Amino acid sequence: MSVPRWVILVLSLACGVGVSTIYFPQAISSLVAADLGVSAGSAALVVTAAQFGYAAGIFLLVPLGDRLPHRPLIVTLLVLTAAGLLAASAAPSLPLLIAASAVTGVTTVVPQIITPMAAGLVPAERRGAVTGTLLSGLIGGILLARTFSGTLGERFGWRAPYIVAAVIVLALAAILSRAVPPTTPSTRHGYPALISAPLRLLRTEPDLRRSCLYQAMVFAGFSAAWTTLTLLVTGPTYGMGAQAVGILGLVGAASMFSTPLAGRLADRRGPDTVSLLAMLGTIASAALLVPAAGGGRAGLLTLAAGMLLLDVAVQSGQVANQARIFALRPEARARINTAYMTCAFLGGSAGSWLGVRTYDRFGWRGVTGLVAALAVVALGRHLHHVRRAHQDGRRADRSGFEKREATRSP
Repeated sequence: MSVPRWVILVLSLACGVGVSTIYFPQAISSLVAADLGVSAGSAALVVTAAQFGYAAGIFLLVPLGDRLPHRPLIVTLLVLTAAGLLAASAAPSLPLLIAASAVTGVTTVVPQIITPMAAGLVPAERRGAVTGTLLSGLIGGILLARTFSGTLGERFGWRAPYIVAAVIVLALAAILSRAVPPTTPSTRHGYPALISAPLRLLRTEPDLRRSCLYQAMVFAGFSAAWTTLTLLVTGPTYGMGAQAVGILGLVGAASMFSTPLAGRLADRRGPDTVSLLAMLGTIASAALLVPAAGGGRAGLLTLAAGMLLLDVAVQSGQVANQARIFALRPEARARINTAYMTCAFLGGSAGSWLGVRTYDRFGWRGVTGLVAALAVVALGRHLHHVRRAHQDGRRADRSGFEKREATRSP
């Protein structure tokens, strides 16, 4: 099936808008804390709740992408997301805001339905490049979400970003009701079988398991860094406002251009090459972020450079992992993506929680150590896989040689 480029670009935009709803609260948590009279650490639970909700939504709703036509499914979820955003904007207390944030996270899983859908609409040799394009839109949504909410929240209060986001999501639902290509469900399994399938796939697909571990680890570090960045920048070290957090988010704009490149590299050299580079890049970013704890202009520069490298590394790793898993079971891409993204966002949610606790006890340097340690876990698993693959290759070569020698014997 030939898909026009403009459709891929619209789907990329949808990925960006969809994911923005779980990231823009990161830049306004200090405003929430001040308005509702709670601590900054407590207000950060809004971000954690959104990510836990997103992980739950991936597990409960994304498998429906293999069972239902994509167009009505996507539009319905966007309308429900808009309703959740409006509920959050009207929340009178932190517990209700956290609840609304969690519910919004559950329904805002449209990017994880679009990505496997698009992978099935293009030839295999374009899959990495198209995945990279979709992720560049997703990254743009993450980056602009922080800038959008920080700037709007600083001027009009923390509720304004929720209201504006709801209007944007409803407009996108109207556009996608026309732009999403008609699709045919790949399975007739009932809902219980659909939501149990990701667990079976995790048991039977080793490449899926290691891809989940890779992303869960690096994304946990990513979430820890971004959640505590607000505490660092708005705290006594820098004494800046929420708008500054949003502007800092723009430094990661380069990662929008790096993901298509990572996709093309994965198509040419294989996903494992890109995964290795992503892990090494994450460790390097942690080292680069350490001096930011000292404050001042030099600290701010290293903070911007380190967050940029972290964004590029994590999102490039995402491209590699999804290129790897989408090649496993073409008829079950949504369920495979469910398993993968559930693990990734459980890692991200845990990373947000660990990041705040680490920051409270050890400061920013402790957070950078956490980012590095999590990436080292992923790197260790990857090197183990490479060593095993090399040993298996040598055994296969030796077995083939012995068979050839046996056929030559008199």
